[in-house]
Amino acid sequence: MAKKILVIGGSASGPKAAARARRLDFDAEIIILQKAHDLSMASCGYPYYVGGFFDDRNQLLCTPTGVVRDPVYYMKAKNIIAKTDTEVSAIDRKEKKVTAKNLLSGETETYEYDKLILAMGATPRMPPVPGIDLDGITTLQSMPDADYLRKVRDEGRIRKAVVVGGGLIGIETCEALQLAGIKITVVEMLPQILMFLDWQLAKILENHVKAHAADVITDNAVSAFLGDEKGKLRAVKLANGDEIPCEMAVVAIGVVPNTKIAKDAGIETGRTGGITVNEYMQTNDPDIYAVGDCTEIPQRLTGSNVHAPYGDLANLEGRVAGENAARGNIVTFPGTIQTGVCKVFDFSAGSTGISKAQAEKLGYKNVVSVTTSGPDKPGFMGAKILINRMIADGDSGKILGFQCIGMADASKQIGMAAMAIMGGLTVDQLVNADLPYAPPFSLAIDNIVACAHALQNKIRGLMDGCSAVEVKAKLDKGEKPFIIDTRSPEEWEEMRLGIGEHLIPVGALRHRLNELPEDRNTEIITYCKISLRGYEAARTLIANGYTNVKVMEGGIMAWPYHREK
Repeated sequence: MAKKILVIGGSASGPKAAARARRLDFDAEIIILQKAHDLSMASCGYPYYVGGFFDDRNQLLCTPTGVVRDPVYYMKAKNIIAKTDTEVSAIDRKEKKVTAKNLLSGETETYEYDKLILAMGATPRMPPVPGIDLDGITTLQSMPDADYLRKVRDEGRIRKAVVVGGGLIGIETCEALQLAGIKITVVEMLPQILMFLDWQLAKILENHVKAHAADVITDNAVSAFLGDEKGKLRAVKLANGDEIPCEMAVVAIGVVPNTKIAKDAGIETGRTGGITVNEYMQTNDPDIYAVGDCTEIPQRLTGSNVHAPYGDLANLEGRVAGENAARGNIVTFPGTIQTGVCKVFDFSAGSTGISKAQAEKLGYKNVVSVTTSGPDKPGFMGAKILINRMIADGDSGKILGFQCIGMADASKQIGMAAMAIMGGLTVDQLVNADLPYAPPFSLAIDNIVACAHALQNKIRGLMDGCSAVEVKAKLDKGEKPFIIDTRSPEEWEEMRLGIGEHLIPVGALRHRLNELPEDRNTEIITYCKISLRGYEAARTLIANGYTNVKVMEGGIMAWPYHREK
């Protein structure tokens, strides 16, 4: 008798699970029940459709060959029954039946299953403040949301909007609406945007967003949405009392796993609110699996469960659940190291693994980190700067985390770092990584390898590094280190910090030691554009008997504060 595999949810993980199950069991009866009208939506593409990077809505729904993934496609290409506009209301685990309502006809239908896969996604989190139901407040979580915002863009009637939330979707939405000529203000209740980045890198990105005519307000929550007499949004009120006039607000403060029907059926959920699964993506009911945004999964470095609503993970989880539903529990999904990347106007930004603060919370006693800046390729090939931050266990040398931002492609660096972390590589192993090299693509020593070189130098005591944040804190406290800018006079005239630094080009340093403090124990901080010359200068000073020499990591390019020039 053919196995009955029922999938609830048709966005990403559900269709992937169904397709994998079909490839491994040609006789199974496989049905997808989808509340929305569309299937297999490329939700990560919504901001780019809204922003006009492409105009054909079907690009969000089609295969690489241009075929729209609708119920007809699933039946003809995969022999899978896909029922859209169908909302599931209850799961009967004892009878192994699911009750659903056809939203078009209003009829109630019942579906039997041998194996059930829950892929119900997540719902946008909404702030519990007055005015949340006003006309003009939306999210960017669904195809109807994308359609609405694209219409707003095309009509060009709205001139001011607020994006509530400075995370991935919020920042990408900011760009999309700004490209439509709408004046944007991003409001983030936390101290920075993009919380997966350390503050220094996030601040550099914030400066970049502001440079593109979008205002950013951090450390300030929305307290109310204010409407006019017709019930339309007219302003957003902040916790500090300020009001931001606007005609539209896009709420992007995260999502909540859709778990109600699962919990009603006795399916267990965890600390994040997501459905709890084992390594087989199996719930506490051995015949029910759960995948995608409605679940919580292990963070492989911390050991605790996290809610990780990412499209790539959803597809990987769906593949595992589909195979196990079809053939028994034979494949596993180990969890996530929380790798992500996004586009921020001309910048890209990404992160993988854990931060220094997280590592210290986990009990690592000797966490070492470094921030570096450098070109992605040779200057004659049109180089663009990347700013990196690498974190490692100073005792074992094992790489724990990596962050990257810049005008070049950060995804390449993040991808390599993710593989290094998952493979358990140490800094000493990464410094000799055999990576592809050609001038159109990279430097002879790739950016990530150069970052590992700097971290190795710190671990081995060959470089005493300090971040721009630490340098600024010293100055704010009234400390007076002797600061040396090791660049050329021409570079100095083009750009400089203005923090009391002394211009001594690295090539002239040996001949100008007499300009330095006589006390060789005086704290000296060196830097250049990216601090490669700063490191060279530091080594020169140490060789000449100076005992308290630090390199400002990442140089001017990693400075997140105001510059004199």
